[in-house]
Amino acid sequence: MTKARIEARFAELKREGRAAFISYVMAGDPDAETSLKILKGLPAAGADLIELGFPFSDPMAEGPPIQRAAQRALKKGMTLAGTLELARRFREGDQTTPIIMMGYTNPLFHQGYEAFAQAAAAAGIDGLIVVDLPPEEADPLLVALDAVQIALIRLATPTSDDERLKVIVRNTSGFVYYVSVAGVTGVKEADEKAVAPAVERVRKASGLPVAVGFGIKTPERAAAIARVADAAVVGSALVDEVAEAVEMNEDVSARVLLKAESLAKAVRSARIGQLTV
Repeated sequence: MTKARIEARFAELKREGRAAFISYVMAGDPDAETSLKILKGLPAAGADLIELGFPFSDPMAEGPPIQRAAQRALKKGMTLAGTLELARRFREGDQTTPIIMMGYTNPLFHQGYEAFAQAAAAAGIDGLIVVDLPPEEADPLLVALDAVQIALIRLATPTSDDERLKVIVRNTSGFVYYVSVAGVTGVKEADEKAVAPAVERVRKASGLPVAVGFGIKTPERAAAIARVADAAVVGSALVDEVAEAVEMNEDVSARVLLKAESLAKAVRSARIGQLTV
C-alpha cells in the first residue's frame, strides 16, 4: 500500500470535510511493549495518521519532552530495527492507518538507504520524515524510497521563501509538513492567523495536503489549526503524558490514549458549521 494509504486517507478526509489528526509517539517510550499498546490504541482514539519517531541520541529539532522520550527509549534498547518491528506488529491488526516514520539521518545512513527502504516497506511504513536531511542531499534516499513506494515527506518552515519552497516540494509526496513556529518542538504555540496564509502558500506550491506541527499542545489549539490546515500534528503533548504517567505510576497507555482522544475530538469537530478548507 505505502503511498497509496496516505493518499486514500486524505481523500477520505476531504470527502468528510475535516482535517486529519496526526499523533506522534516515540518508539520504545517508555518501553517497547507499552509503546506498541499505545500504537495499537491510537486509531480507535481518533488518530487518522500516526507519526512514529525512532530514537536518536542528538534530536536537534526537538524540545525537552521529545529529547527525554528519545533518551528513555534508547535506555530501554530501542533501535531503528526495533521501531520497524513495532510497525510490523501494528500492521498485523491494522491495514489502513498510515504510519509515517520520523527521525534523523544517521541511523538510516548507517543501515544503508536501500536496506532501510526495503525493511520499512516490509514493515508497512507509508512515509518518512527526516528532519536533518536537506533536499540537496536527499536523492540517494529518495531513489531507495521511490523503489518501494514510500513517501518522502519534507518540512517547510516560516523562513522558507518562495524559491526555497520550490526546492522543498520537489519530489515530495504524501503531504508537506509545515513547521508552524521557528525553533524546536513543544516550546512555542502555533498561531492559526499566521499559519493560514502559509498553509495556502505551501498547498499551492506543492499540490499536496499540508500538515501543521510544532506548537500544538491543547485541544483548543489543535481545533484552531484544523480549521486552516489539512492536518494537525501533536507530539510533545502526548509524550508529556508518557512521562507524567511513569512518574505517577499510572497506566501509561490509558493516559496517552485519553489525551489523544480529546485532541482527536477537537480536530474532528473543528469545522462543524464552517465551509471546508
